Amino acid sequence: MKENGQKVIEADHLVKIYRRGSEEIAAVNDISLSVKVGEFVSFVGPSGSGKTTLINILGCLDNPSSGKLVLAGRTVVDHGEALSEATLTKIRREIFGYIFQKFYLIPTLTVIENVMLPFTFYKKPGAENDVERILKLMGIDHRKDHLPGQISGGEMQRVAIARALVNRPRIILADEPTGNLDTRRSQEIGDLLKGLNQKEGLTIILVTHNPALAKRADRIIELRDGKIYAPVHA
Repeated sequence: MKENGQKVIEADHLVKIYRRGSEEIAAVNDISLSVKVGEFVSFVGPSGSGKTTLINILGCLDNPSSGKLVLAGRTVVDHGEALSEATLTKIRREIFGYIFQKFYLIPTLTVIENVMLPFTFYKKPGAENDVERILKLMGIDHRKDHLPGQISGGEMQRVAIARALVNRPRIILADEPTGNLDTRRSQEIGDLLKGLNQKEGLTIILVTHNPALAKRADRIIELRDGKIYAPVHA
C-alpha cells in the first residue's frame, strides 16, 4: 500500500539546543522536512549527528527549542512552544507506536502479556480483537505463553514490534531496532517493517546504522552535525 500524498508529519525549522555550562550544542540544527502517509523513511548518519534527537522530537518524546511541528494536520509545536504534556501524551497514544534498540520487555510477563501492556494505560476501541492477528503477523503466536527469557533476541524484538502495533498506530518510530541483533535476525526485522509498510499501510520512520536496513525505505535522509546532509531516494 503506497502513500497517498497526504502529509502526516510537517516539520519546519526545528532546532534543539542542549546547554553544557556556557556551551551550546545544536543537536538538531534548523531541520525542515515532511513525511507522507504510508511513506517509509530512514534517517542515517554517524553517531552524534542528531538522528535520535530528531526522531524523539517528531514522536513528541522531546520538545524542540524552536520551530514548528504539525502531526496529522494538528499543530503540536509552534515557535518552540509545545502543547500541554497531557495533550502530548494523548497524541503519543493515538498516533505513534515506538520501537527501540532495547526491547524493554517485562521479564515476569509472558509474550502476550507484554504485547497487551499498553492496554493498561490506554486502549483504542476494538484494539484487543487484533492481538491474536498481530501475534501471528509477527510469527510469535506459538510463543505467546513464553517468558522473554525463554525466547531468542529476534523473537523479543518481534514482541516489542507487536506491542508497538497493538493500539493501531498511524506511525511507527523505530530507533535502531536491529542494533542488538545479528545479520540474519536484522534482515528478518527489516522484512517485517517493510511488510508493515506495504501491506498494512503504516508510515514508518527508521533510525539505523545498518545500510541494508536503511535501503528498505522509500527515502533515505542523511544527517550530519544536526543538519540534513543529503536526502536520497532508495
